[in-house]
Amino acid sequence: MSETTPPPPGEEPGRTTPPPGPPAPPPAPPPPSSEAWPPSPPPAPPPPAWSPAGPPSPADADANARQWAMLAHLSALAGLFVGGLIFLGPLLVYLVKKDEHPFIADQSREALNFNISVFIYFIVSAILIIVVIGILLLPAIGIAWVVLTVIAAVRANNGEAYRYPLSIRFVT
Repeated sequence: MSETTPPPPGEEPGRTTPPPGPPAPPPAPPPPSSEAWPPSPPPAPPPPAWSPAGPPSPADADANARQWAMLAHLSALAGLFVGGLIFLGPLLVYLVKKDEHPFIADQSREALNFNISVFIYFIVSAILIIVVIGILLLPAIGIAWVVLTVIAAVRANNGEAYRYPLSIRFVT
């Protein structure tokens, strides 16, 4: 015969208790106070995507930088529709985008200097119409301006830094 033991008080007869499990883990210790650890140094700034020293190379110019550099050159053509202020478009691109990439800064500065120079050449040629030489200079300057602007835009789109001939360096 099997001998059964009576259930402990408070338990129902015929119900078995589960076997005891592993002991509960001890509570986690409190985190150390901030006085115990030395302060961590501030995070270092991320390195720039381009080197601030030296001229930009074509390999550094990504598609976005090349596109903005091209627009800096071509925006001068839009200046004809804004009262002949051909330097206004390159000036806006230079002021807004110069800090984003050195290629944009370089090419927009180049376009700005060239278009300020051409603007001055146009004014001088208009004055020289009195001496007849201005009649020959105005169309020559106009054709050279359009051709050189298109060449500069194509080169900038290819990632090549372009330098205009006969450009006075006002903005450096």
